[in-house]
Amino acid sequence: MVLDQFGRHIRYLRISLTDRCNLRCVYCMPEQMVFLPREELLTDDELIRLARLFAELGFDKIRLTGGEPTVRPHLVELVARMAALPGIREISMTTNGLRLKALAEPLARAGLKRVNVSLDTLDPEKFRRITRWGRLEDVWEGILAAESAGLTPIKLNAVVVRGYNDSDIVDLAALTLARPWQVRFIEVMPFADVAPFAQQAVVSTAEMIRVLEGEFGPLEPVGDGRLDGEARVYRIRGAAGTVGFISPVSEPFCAQCNRVRLTAEGRLRLCLLRDDEVDLRTPLRNGADDEELKALIRSAIWRKPWGHGLPEGVIPTARVMSQIGG
Repeated sequence: MVLDQFGRHIRYLRISLTDRCNLRCVYCMPEQMVFLPREELLTDDELIRLARLFAELGFDKIRLTGGEPTVRPHLVELVARMAALPGIREISMTTNGLRLKALAEPLARAGLKRVNVSLDTLDPEKFRRITRWGRLEDVWEGILAAESAGLTPIKLNAVVVRGYNDSDIVDLAALTLARPWQVRFIEVMPFADVAPFAQQAVVSTAEMIRVLEGEFGPLEPVGDGRLDGEARVYRIRGAAGTVGFISPVSEPFCAQCNRVRLTAEGRLRLCLLRDDEVDLRTPLRNGADDEELKALIRSAIWRKPWGHGLPEGVIPTARVMSQIGG
């Protein structure tokens, strides 16, 4: 078991497999994004070695992210190797869904348990405006393929951006009326070059709830108000699925945080919204043994901060979201 200085049990690792993506969402990265040279990314063997070390330290949950994780070569084989690690209870993935139609079944066979799919609107034209490059039809086919492959429960992530898709939350929430999915509305977070845009575009959870209750009536809390991961979960009366709200700006959930993030080039990021990171790739490539690497991980996690600094005006500047993995 690994504890931080506040006594939180840290056992959830988010691994960014690549900084590359096949979309250019307006709240995530510039359209003309410059990506890392491939030799700077962790190799497959390096990823598996670090995942094994985290498992030996008591981590039991891995989420694969990007950029877009499905553009990583050998993804199915990587999932199978991670799923075989002793101690790993669950491997899930956050994806834009574009490649799920082809990959959902082989990923499920390899050991992937569940997917979160980014879906910010059900309007094809608006979807292309937000993603710059994407086709909504491809994502929808990917969601259905994931459900058919058993990568459930399906969770759909909608980052709500004022002026782009804040008028779409009713249609997205209505997906839960007939389907056992969770639609999760996420407050947009400020990062690096897109921070000024994001700060002006935040739609608070309280505002979203007011809109949904005006359409559907009072939302019913699920799980006595306890967080499901990062989300506060509700149900529209009589709905088959649920709606969740992830509120890092207006209602931070830092006290319950149990995660750290491994970037695609091997840096351990201790808080999504703080730039403090620890380099694991350099000692790994310089010959550090397992115990040395585990000691480095333990010491890094011990200093994990209590929470982010948005209320004090501290904005992460070193990376955009796609370079962290969310």
